[in-house]
This record gives sequence, structure tokens and C-alpha cells, in this order.
Amino acid sequence: MGKKIRDKAPRLSDADLSLHLGRSDYERKLAKLQRLLTQIQQAYLFTGQSAVIIFEGWDAAGKGGTIRRISAALDPRSFKVWPIGAPRRYYLERHFLLRFMERMPPNGAITIFDRSWYGRVLVERVEELTPEKRWRAAYQEINDFERMITDDGTRLVKLFFHVSPDEQLARFEERLRNPLKRWKLSYEDFRNRSHWDDYATAIDEMFEKTSTDYAPWHLIPANDKKHARITAIKAVTDCLSRDVDLAPPVLDDTVLNAAKEHIDMTPSLIESLAGRTD
Repeated sequence: MGKKIRDKAPRLSDADLSLHLGRSDYERKLAKLQRLLTQIQQAYLFTGQSAVIIFEGWDAAGKGGTIRRISAALDPRSFKVWPIGAPRRYYLERHFLLRFMERMPPNGAITIFDRSWYGRVLVERVEELTPEKRWRAAYQEINDFERMITDDGTRLVKLFFHVSPDEQLARFEERLRNPLKRWKLSYEDFRNRSHWDDYATAIDEMFEKTSTDYAPWHLIPANDKKHARITAIKAVTDCLSRDVDLAPPVLDDTVLNAAKEHIDMTPSLIESLAGRTD
């Protein structure tokens, strides 16, 4: 068993926010990664493997745009996005991890959490919504929870999108001026900027205490949206495809025999569909 806490957890200061990706490189890499996502989903449906992808980050850091590019490649029948907001009363009266346990993916499925259980040690900490004793206890509770789900076979990818305060403000202004994006903007977005340093401290402590060998954090420099999307999706595909056979699944004899009654197939095609390559 590897060491629990990684020797080198990321810090916000590690992110090179100057990184940039041109449009042509972006479109080429995105198309390749989306094809790979489709292959991964097909393999998971066949093997029964499952995965959870966590999106955390600053407001307007580009989480939603990246989720949309992932969603475009996946069949919704075995893929789910859970947008996480403030818990309703039912969950406020129960352990904070319960509502996430209830949303874990079944066998063969991939689930995204657009914000996650890390709200306990971020917004609930900074906004003083939870007593310090409880949010400090949450670090170990989260590590135990993530160990439990990964030991059970679920792949876990944790992404944090980091932008500079100036870039965030520029994106807020874009949302303000664009009627189709204005719905994304709220009073809390502006109010939270006054707590930037408090959030930065909480984020670095979150990295330090919860970036583990079995569930490491991926820090995504996100001042350039195209670079951030590719970096994030690459982290997802690297984790989800590791030691997974991505070859198309062979057909069982029942399906293959039924197909032969209706479709004129060459012997070589039949052999490939049946997985015989001699």
C-alpha cells in the first residue's frame, strides 16, 4: 500500500497561468480526447467498471465548459452530471457525505460532481457555516471515504481549476454583458472575491491534507480556457484508461448468430466480431 498523503501536494502557486493553447491544436487534441472518452465508456459498459470525476475551482474558472466537452462524447444512459449546491434540510440533518454516497455511479457508469464533498472544507469553512471542529474532522472523513470507494473499484479523478483574480473579474464582466451568460452571475460571485485570500488558504490546506496516492489532486491552470480543457480531460482519460482494455468488445454468440441471419457478412468480419484473430 502506498503512502497515504502524497509527498508533494500541489499548491496554487504551482500553477503556470501563462500557459496557452492555439485553436487548431486545441481542436485536434479535443477531438482525439473525445474519441478516447467514447472508447473508455464503451469499455466500462462491457467490464462494469465505474468512475467519479470531481470538478472544483474558482467561480468562472471554466468547469462548466470542460464538463460540456466531456458530456458531448458520452452516452447519457451511463453518464451523469450532478450539480452540487447548498444541501436541503434533509441532508443538513445528516452526515455531509450521505448525499454523495447516494449519487455514486452504478457498475459501468461514469459520474461527474460539479462541486463536491469538498465544500465542507472550502465554502463551509470560509463562510463559517460549519463549526471548526467539524470541518477539520472532514479531512480524515473525506480521505476514508475516497479510500473506501477506490478500494471498491471506482476510479476517482479530482480536478481544481485555478484562475487569477484579474481573469476571474474579466469573465464576470463578460457574463454581465452577455445576455446568454448573465444567468451564471450572482451576488455571491462578487462577494466571494472579498474572501479570496481566505479561500486560497483553505484550498492549499485542502490539497495538503487530501491529495493522496489513491486520490491525488490535479491542479489545472485555467486562465486560458482551451489549455485548461485539454489538461483536465487528459487527466481524466489517463486515469480512466489506465490498465483498461479499450478494444471494442466481441459479440456473444447469441447476438452474432442473430446478426448472421439478417446481414450478409464475410468470414473475416465474422471472425473479428467473434474475437477470433488467428
